[in-house]
Amino acid sequence: MFDTVVVATDGSESVSRAAECALDLAARFEATAHALYVVDAGQVESLPDHLHDEVRDALDEQSAEALEAVQAANDARQTPAVLETAVRVGRPADQIIRYARDIDADAVAMGTRGRHGEHSFLLGSVAERVVRMCPQPVLTVRQLD
Repeated sequence: MFDTVVVATDGSESVSRAAECALDLAARFEATAHALYVVDAGQVESLPDHLHDEVRDALDEQSAEALEAVQAANDARQTPAVLETAVRVGRPADQIIRYARDIDADAVAMGTRGRHGEHSFLLGSVAERVVRMCPQPVLTVRQLD
């Protein structure tokens, strides 16, 4: 039923529980989990030119840390899933949807709130857009704390 599961990560606390759910789902179905981090191009483009390199470096470091956290969570599991990682650049929701299509994912898992906090009442803006636009099933996982 599930061969490929994408977990969208931004390194936030909200994603840690979503990653656990996605890794559990992948392990149970012997599926491949894909941890995806999207570098928001808008964060760089909106800044003065002299800051672009410094901000890109910080975002690269942030992406590596977020993906390492998913890898560490997988490694700590009694039955780890097969895990692949990827980084894309662009609008987060659009890139998550495109990546899920590109790899023919069976499901996408993500937290309900990301780094930018509460943009809307029930879901964060990225999660809401992915739920509305993604042709694959989307599992949104809220943080319990």
